[in-house]
Amino acid sequence: MDENNKQPEDQVPSSNEQDNREDPYASVRRESEPYTFGPFGPSPTPSPSESPLITEYKPSIEQAPNEVMIAASNTREYRPFTVSGGVARSDWGGKPPRKTSFLAIFASFMIGVLVVGGLMFASDQGNWFTKATATSGAVSSQEPEVKAVNSTVNDATDVVRPNNIAQIFEQSSPAVVRIETYAKARSSSSSMWQDDFFRQFFGEQYDNRSNNGSEDQRGALQQSGMGSGFIFDSTGYILTNQHVIGDADQIKVIVDGYEEPFVAELLGSSYDLDLAVLKIKGNEFPTLKLGDASSLNMGDWVVAIGNPYGFDHTVTVGVLSSNEREISISDSNGTRNYKHLLQTDASINPGNSGGPLLNLKGEVIGINTAVSSEAQGIGFAIPTTTITEVLDNLKNNTKIPQAPVPFIGANLMDVTVDIAQRLGIDENTKGSFVKDVLFNSPAYKADLRQYDVILGIEDKKYKTKEDLIAEIQKKSVGDKVNLDILRGDKNLQITVIIGDRNEFEAK
Repeated sequence: MDENNKQPEDQVPSSNEQDNREDPYASVRRESEPYTFGPFGPSPTPSPSESPLITEYKPSIEQAPNEVMIAASNTREYRPFTVSGGVARSDWGGKPPRKTSFLAIFASFMIGVLVVGGLMFASDQGNWFTKATATSGAVSSQEPEVKAVNSTVNDATDVVRPNNIAQIFEQSSPAVVRIETYAKARSSSSSMWQDDFFRQFFGEQYDNRSNNGSEDQRGALQQSGMGSGFIFDSTGYILTNQHVIGDADQIKVIVDGYEEPFVAELLGSSYDLDLAVLKIKGNEFPTLKLGDASSLNMGDWVVAIGNPYGFDHTVTVGVLSSNEREISISDSNGTRNYKHLLQTDASINPGNSGGPLLNLKGEVIGINTAVSSEAQGIGFAIPTTTITEVLDNLKNNTKIPQAPVPFIGANLMDVTVDIAQRLGIDENTKGSFVKDVLFNSPAYKADLRQYDVILGIEDKKYKTKEDLIAEIQKKSVGDKVNLDILRGDKNLQITVIIGDRNEFEAK
């Protein structure tokens, strides 16, 4: 090194003094940015015409061999970098970013909820996203025309279940009565006609179990049935089903609030309509009003009250499922052909028969009568439109005008294997066995005999008595039909003129 050009050590300016002399803001930058990145290699030598930006100092005795000093610009244009006008700050040594408070996050969330909810409500009210169902102008032949359908349902009332069921029950149940029927004891396992039939057919060897027991036991009254009814006149007039009191020797009525049952008088009944009117002695009984069944609509609520299986005053609720139903029910006395029935899904069980079916006003719109044993929730009631037409006839026990009922006058039963064996015919024979023939009936006049087997009508087979009776009832009174008969080992055909059962019974 040239000694003439060498400066004394005390003449070499310190880095702080040099920075302050050449850059008056050096002290400020050192306080705000204590750390900075320096160059990683030697800087190129500037040309003499350019103002030096970086000056390389040769190391002194006290400086490290590789130490490089950086001089600030004489132009004073040097300034720290900033982002979008913000405060210049490096990632190291600067203040940490300010945290967002929980209150601000919650407030933002609630504002979002209100905005989204408002938009959803507005879109629902304004049908923003509903596709138009009707358009004007021509419709393309490739796309079918879409017609607008009014699917609006009025939900102004309670659509789950009416809230006045308890009030209806409280007001109506006192007028609903329990009916018990009593009959003289007969055979424990068969009816009288069965005893007579088997005695005649099988001879004295048949063990008639009706002979067991004393005459006093056989003549005593025993409960034979139970059902429901309701008082429609405060003087003690009761309406019920005919099948509830049919074949009863004594009828007792239990009225709510009375300790002892009443012995009822049967005023009038109709087998075909399955209606009966009873009378008990007394006054000021609670009553039910007969309403108009024709005013009901499908889906209207209905209430049934009765005594199913002996559970007194049971209330069930349902809707009117349909009306104008037709069903047929056979028993030992014949076949009832019901018409104009109301169908409901309100639970109806044995013991409900004769009880009222009510609307939401507490008015009777039908009498609970039958239930489908092969389904659930399919019950039937006789409508008040049918009841009111014959109510006076039943009260006064006068004849009810009836439409002709086709019949031949024979009591039938299905052929079983046991009967086929007794008759000596093929065990696989299907048909209707003639138990007996009514005197002077169409079958009697046509020479149909007891123990005959009716195989069919005019060469068409009918395997059960129900099928045969249904075919006969399709005929008109006065029609002639040819019955295919099996009598012993002979196949015969006899001609029967269809008669009117109502006229026959009147005679």
